[in-house]
Amino acid sequence: MKGMRRDDALWAAVCFVGGLILIAASAYVHRGTPAYLLAAPLLVACLGVVVRRRAPLAALALGVVAIVGDSLVGPSMGTILVFTDNIYAAVLYGPRRLGKWMLGITSVFAVVGGTAAGFISRDLSVLALAIVQLGLVGITPVITGVIVRQHRDQAESERAGAEQVSRLAELDQRAAVNAERTRMARELHDMIANHFSAIAIQSTAVLSRKDLSAQTIREVLESIRENSVQGMAEMRTMIELLRQDGEETEATRRRVAEADELAKRAREAGLDVRLRVDGDARRLPASVDLAGYRIVQESLTNALKHGGKVADVVIGYRPGLVTLTVDNPVDGVGQGLSGAGAGIIGMRERTALVGGAFEAGPHDDGWRVRAELPTWETP
Repeated sequence: MKGMRRDDALWAAVCFVGGLILIAASAYVHRGTPAYLLAAPLLVACLGVVVRRRAPLAALALGVVAIVGDSLVGPSMGTILVFTDNIYAAVLYGPRRLGKWMLGITSVFAVVGGTAAGFISRDLSVLALAIVQLGLVGITPVITGVIVRQHRDQAESERAGAEQVSRLAELDQRAAVNAERTRMARELHDMIANHFSAIAIQSTAVLSRKDLSAQTIREVLESIRENSVQGMAEMRTMIELLRQDGEETEATRRRVAEADELAKRAREAGLDVRLRVDGDARRLPASVDLAGYRIVQESLTNALKHGGKVADVVIGYRPGLVTLTVDNPVDGVGQGLSGAGAGIIGMRERTALVGGAFEAGPHDDGWRVRAELPTWETP
């Protein structure tokens, strides 16, 4: 802002010196008035140049005073030229409506002034010349100011639009990052919780039972080792996928059809899983396959941690739909283990992502998890 003020003051000084040179060169109408008097209106107009940005209306007022005074003693070319800058600055930096008003005022003034000059001289050429001259002095700077202001406003609007697009892109990027973090957290939870829960429950059983035979302890430890190895393998697979671009590859994709492996692991951890498949198993969309697999996995993990010793899993293949139902009694086993609640939230989110329906809650003195996942097929 201070730089602009210095520029305006410098430009006003240049205008004043140039006006003095024009006065010295006799670029004014001679009426027998001393030439030095023409410097006063010129100075007033140049003061308007100094405040053209800070107070454009004051600059216009100073210009009007200067041009009236100059007309009485001159007029002079220098003051007229500086007055055009006063008009231009007022339109460019002043109120937005001022341009329309100034265009009307200067047009009327040019016509009326030219007509008056022609009437007084009774010469049509004088009338035409006066209208052209007054139009150049008044209308031209107004039109120029309006055009420059329109271009400046358009540039501001485009700049604001670009900034808004940039902010929206940044928000979209943040949302994408948050969504990816949520997805990663959900995958890690569903992938590891099953194995670690089995390890925790089996190790707790070994530590709490003193009457177990060596063979039983060995079998439990083998199951613990298998769960830990599988958990580490799935963790490495997840890390490799995160390092790659694109979606999950076909080789590492989990499927609902692999629910029997989940049931096998749960049985090894001490949960009696009764798995039943209704309908003809078929190939499902990748997102539905993964969501269904993780829902069954998390349901069995919760049954192992918080339920009893048995769980019924029913996978139903319907036209355009696959249903997953997991029922288990609740007897308070494993309630000391952490993680309750997070699994249900994850299952609900997975179901919502594929446009399905999910419910989980008490059912017949036990707990039921049921998910309906659309397969986007024509029945």
